[in-house]
Amino acid sequence: MPVERVSKSFKDISMSLKINPLNYDLIAVKDVTAINRSIRNLVLTSPGERPFSPNLGSEVSRSLFENMDPAYADLIRDQIKETIERFEPRVRLQSLNVIPNYDNNEYSVNISYLVVGVDVPPQKLNFVLQSTR
Repeated sequence: MPVERVSKSFKDISMSLKINPLNYDLIAVKDVTAINRSIRNLVLTSPGERPFSPNLGSEVSRSLFENMDPAYADLIRDQIKETIERFEPRVRLQSLNVIPNYDNNEYSVNISYLVVGVDVPPQKLNFVLQSTR
């Protein structure tokens, strides 16, 4: 029976692609920051956008151009939930809220999750989804 490894640290490269002046390597983001960026990037990536990963991403960007109402907020919430559960194995969702802001034509996304295999308190991630016309 294989032994299950539990990671205590997560590390990704920064999307700014800036160079560390001390070792001339790409700057890294670690732990919760890496996971938060990963979740946000997954939600904002459309399927087919990444080479060699045609299914990676969510359909959220298509829903942002529809008329705002609670039904589309629920649809966006379901799309985000499915994307996180499918592509981000480092987290387990606790809560996910998508709140329409009719005045600014945007959705506020509030995510609460637990990091799998690490003894840290629940993490929160908040961001805004807007259509870009």
